[in-house]
Amino acid sequence: MEQLMQMSDGHVVFTNKFEPVGICIGHIHILHGMAEHSGRYEKFARELCAFGYVVTMHDHRGHGKTAMRNGQLGFFAEEDGFARVVEDVHEIVSVMHAPYTDVPFILFGHSMGSFIARRYIQLYGESVDRVILCGAGAVSTLHKVGHYVALALAKQFGKDVESPLLNDLSFGSFNKQFPSTKTAYDWLCSVEQEVQKYIDDPYCGFIPTNQFFADLTKGFMELNRKKEIEKIKKNLPILLISGSKDPVGEQGAGVYRVAEQYRSAGLEDVTVYLFEDKRHEILNEDNQQAVYQVLLRWLNKYDT
Repeated sequence: MEQLMQMSDGHVVFTNKFEPVGICIGHIHILHGMAEHSGRYEKFARELCAFGYVVTMHDHRGHGKTAMRNGQLGFFAEEDGFARVVEDVHEIVSVMHAPYTDVPFILFGHSMGSFIARRYIQLYGESVDRVILCGAGAVSTLHKVGHYVALALAKQFGKDVESPLLNDLSFGSFNKQFPSTKTAYDWLCSVEQEVQKYIDDPYCGFIPTNQFFADLTKGFMELNRKKEIEKIKKNLPILLISGSKDPVGEQGAGVYRVAEQYRSAGLEDVTVYLFEDKRHEILNEDNQQAVYQVLLRWLNKYDT
């Protein structure tokens, strides 16, 4: 069920909901990644529905139908856009979870969505029963450098101007580990048809703005602070799931660094699962059903 929802600052966000036919055993909210949109997760949502989960999702500011309604692709806000996007999640979830308070709430974030989820559980973790971080990566000093470059570019050329430079610095090297690449997006997935779907999608692959990169990197640095990580409730189950050849997760090394951050902060239930030889979008890989089964098995562990 598609619906437009107005945020506390007046911005209108596109949301969607998929309900199971029978008894609802849990509520999963999906946070999509950068330069894509929630519509790419509809098949995944229907798979989860078949197992009894109600699934909700929305298009972040600057993305998909939210941007088409009242914004610009690749632009969060005039300032503090990452914080505003996290607050959007809180406002949306507060409404969409209200009919399902008797079942567990699970937050699923892919790529940029996984970073948003990481900040969310620092601020609103008491309301989350489980979290799945898909295609996650570690925060590094390069993000700090990128932040100041983005601020300088925004000041010199404009906040709402696309930034090919920062886009290339962010993703330009991701294809290097893969031989015989045919497109700039082969790092996303090993299935050519899925990569082509991404290329053909008008809501995917756009170049974000200077301010978007400034906001994103500011958010990354904040969620990476030790004192912020320590805010997460210690008994929150976290699953980090990625492809072993995902450049965002540094071929698994970055994923394990994130897991270690959580364990060092005292979190008691952190699981890492890497799919051998798979890339960034594991939900679209040729072993898609195996990925679904791993996710469902992890979820079911807490329902029995």
